[in-house]
Amino acid sequence: MRYSSQVKPISYLKANAAEVLTNLAETREPMVITQNGEAKAVLQDVASYEETQEALALLKLLALGNQDFAAGKFKPVAEVVARLRAKRSDA
Repeated sequence: MRYSSQVKPISYLKANAAEVLTNLAETREPMVITQNGEAKAVLQDVASYEETQEALALLKLLALGNQDFAAGKFKPVAEVVARLRAKRSDA
């Protein structure tokens, strides 16, 4: 995704805040806000932000799982299934 079409100065945001928020919600594309010609912030709609946070959480879980695997902290599936079946039959 290219953000070059969604780069606006902070003065544009100040003058068109309601329009910017509507556009963000409709297009779901982030907008880069510049100040003195430099990128200073990124605005995005809430739904996109929540999706990004959920994706990051899943990636963190995957990374932790990979670390555990690399450290040898795992059990074979057959062993886990057998243990679960044993617990179920005990109950």
